[in-house]
Amino acid sequence: MNEDVKKIENRLQEIIDKNEDAIKGFQKAEENSKDVGIRNYFSARVKNRENFLKQLKNASPELILGNENIEGTTAGAAHRTWMDVKAFFSNDNDEAMLEEAVRGDKSAIEEYSEVLAETHIPARIKEILREQREVIQNDLETSDILEDFR
Repeated sequence: MNEDVKKIENRLQEIIDKNEDAIKGFQKAEENSKDVGIRNYFSARVKNRENFLKQLKNASPELILGNENIEGTTAGAAHRTWMDVKAFFSNDNDEAMLEEAVRGDKSAIEEYSEVLAETHIPARIKEILREQREVIQNDLETSDILEDFR
């Protein structure tokens, strides 16, 4: 296999892993949140990230980018456990979950920016990544606003 293609697959797999972790994390945040509006917010974020996965996989069907199962990573599982612990000890589950969403979004934006800096990524996929990064940036700002509002 061409080394450039393998590098592209690896970098996109990192983005896919990040989105799978986000899906599971937002589901966990939804479970831990008390306010209906906050739960709905996290539910919408799950759907958003599921769409991100579909977009990436459909844009590059010739690349090997994982399977259809949303598994997440070991680091993501540890983070979700931390979310449960934080929710258990927090007086305000919703604020705690919003804080974790902000943290995760900042990390995702960093990851997207690193991948976008790669010169080997095809233009169409870079366009999708830019659009997705923009959505995450908007979500980050919304999470910040909701957190401040609480």
